[in-house]
Amino acid sequence: MAASTLTEVARLAGVSPATASRVLNGSARKPGKDIADRVRQAADSLGYIPNAQAQGLAKSSSGLIGLIVHDIADPYFAAIARGVQDAAREQRKMVLLATTGGAPAEEKEAVAAFAARRADSIVIAGSRSSRTEDRDDNAELAAELDRYCRNGGRVAVVGHPVVGASALEGYHVIAVPNEELARALATELAAGWNGDFVVIGGPEGLFTSDDRIRGFQEGLAKAGRAPAEILRNSFNRAGGYEAGLTLAARIKGGQADTGEATGPRLCIFAVNDVMAIGAAAALRAEGLRIPRDATIAGFDDIETLRDFRPALSTVRLPLEEIGRLATRATAPGADGGDDHDAGLPQQITGEVTLRRSTEVAA
Repeated sequence: MAASTLTEVARLAGVSPATASRVLNGSARKPGKDIADRVRQAADSLGYIPNAQAQGLAKSSSGLIGLIVHDIADPYFAAIARGVQDAAREQRKMVLLATTGGAPAEEKEAVAAFAARRADSIVIAGSRSSRTEDRDDNAELAAELDRYCRNGGRVAVVGHPVVGASALEGYHVIAVPNEELARALATELAAGWNGDFVVIGGPEGLFTSDDRIRGFQEGLAKAGRAPAEILRNSFNRAGGYEAGLTLAARIKGGQADTGEATGPRLCIFAVNDVMAIGAAAALRAEGLRIPRDATIAGFDDIETLRDFRPALSTVRLPLEEIGRLATRATAPGADGGDDHDAGLPQQITGEVTLRRSTEVAA
């Protein structure tokens, strides 16, 4: 059966379509109570479903928040998405989700799609990139975001500003102290480990990975230790697994040279937890055990770690709170009634959490 139309509702209620629209789509211009009741009764009897886009036009708000993440299957982004959803409920809004694989070209398409649907705000979570191959796509994404903000949209970006974005109004950055926290992690690991360090990082030019690598190296230097070797791979579990196979071969080669394992050969820092999980899986697949043959730490403290054994040392970030903070930052009047915040960054905190995976027997 075909859906009822606004014109049919208006005819049954004995009013004009414009009057019916003002009643059902939430316009500030409201007719008298008897007319409004008549329109609603007509809509109920016909089973009329109001048009969300028409309501958005009438209210100057669509009630939609766009969320852009690299991969919703990654527990890091899933936790942030839960926080966004929580804050969206507070505002009585719905969340539209786009996953992009981390490509700025796909992020640009998502921003354009959300803008076309009149999303009130957009939250972007995922590392920015300065890689040469992303330069043109970064510029297009920045232009799309600037256009969206100029037309009244509000944006919150987790981590780093979008490369090249110049919007001053309605643009927020939720800063994550990746470098500072990685420096603290290195300091604590160096206090209990005298051997070599290896960092498993993402591709060069990926801001989050580069920040964490830089901070870790600074922490080692402050502790009077030599720089860690860096293995770069894809910024996901598969990348961690591949790097883990490389390190497993090295550890087993060292054991062969000495005849038997005499303790951990390496302290491994993977710049996110999913890479650490992948690396640990590769070591296990090669018959190695943590922390007997190698110690390992990650970054983020994703929910998956509750079931990971041995318990993984990591840096805890309040991921759900990051999502809530980003969403609340884009609400009108979020800055004490000032709707022109000039994109001032809002910073969160985290903490180093050492667990069984980096314990070294005395």
